[in-house]
Formats: sequence, C-alpha cells, structure tokens
Amino acid sequence: MVLPIYTYGQPVLRKVAEDIPADYPGLKELIQNMFETNTASDGIGLAAPQIGLPIRVVIIDLDVISDEYPEYKGFRKAFINAHILEFDDSETDTIEEGCLSLPGIHEGVTRAKRIHVKYMDEEFNEHDEWVDGFLARVMQHEFDHIEGRMFIDHLSPFRKQMINGKLKALLQGRIRCNYRVKAPRK
Repeated sequence: MVLPIYTYGQPVLRKVAEDIPADYPGLKELIQNMFETNTASDGIGLAAPQIGLPIRVVIIDLDVISDEYPEYKGFRKAFINAHILEFDDSETDTIEEGCLSLPGIHEGVTRAKRIHVKYMDEEFNEHDEWVDGFLARVMQHEFDHIEGRMFIDHLSPFRKQMINGKLKALLQGRIRCNYRVKAPRK
C-alpha cells in the first residue's frame, strides 16, 4: 500500500524515533508498504517518521540507481533500530541532496564518506559494520530522520536563508510533487 509522505512542518519529523521489539505488530507489512511508497515517490530511501511513525525503521533501495552505480544492483534493504556509532570525518564530500519530505528543495550537503553503523535486519539479526561510498551518504540522510533531523539542518545559515521562502511554502501546504503527501495543517 502506498502511504502519504509527511512533509516539512509535521512534528513527527522532529522527534527522535524509538527502537522497536522483534514482535512489533505488522512489521513485515510496514516494510513492504515503505518500499512501495518509496518506489511510487521515486525515492531511494524512506524512514518511518516520513510516513508518520516515530520508530527506527528505514528502507533503502539503491537498485534504482544501479545504472550509475552498478555495485548497488539489487540493493533493497531494511534497517531496524539503526544507529550511527561513529563518523570517519577524515574524508568528506559535498553532494546535492533532496528529500521526499522537502519536495522542490535540493542543496549541497557535506557528509563523512565512511560511517560505523549498528542495525538489525528484517530477521532481527544484528549488524555492526563500517559503510562507505554512496550508501554511507544515503544512510546518513535516512538515519538523520530517525534522529529528528533533516538534511536542511546541515546547511549554513546563509543557505537556510536562501531557501526560507520554499520552507514557508511547505509549511503553508503549498506543495507541488507527483506523490501523495500529508502537509502540516495551516
């Protein structure tokens, strides 16, 4: 089932999400719905707060960019109770990011090229690993959502001022995109 994406201004996007137990009701269906919603929205990742749930569940589908990044062919994965343990800030890069919760806004964001993460997979097997490359960037973006942050929080005050009009429009529900959204109430 395709769910609406919660947009900038929705309080759930600013909450630190909670870990969930292995017997969380309807988890498999939730993950399937998140993948369907992400695909219908032309995304590469989606965090549960973006569909209104303050829980630590993230899905990432990099198969959609496998023409550009062949190493991600077939990469579709759920990350449960995910946490970034460490950032290797010795190398960073700045790449333009967008977000399904911030339609129409794209800005350059500087992030670490390598991160240490801990998460559970769909079978609740624990993983503790270092991740690098484009996947590390996507994880940082999506895991920010479960920490109550958004990519715009990484922008300089000047850049934030430059997009202020677009943010106000989102807060007022003036949104143009090709997927279902749940905007904040005016």
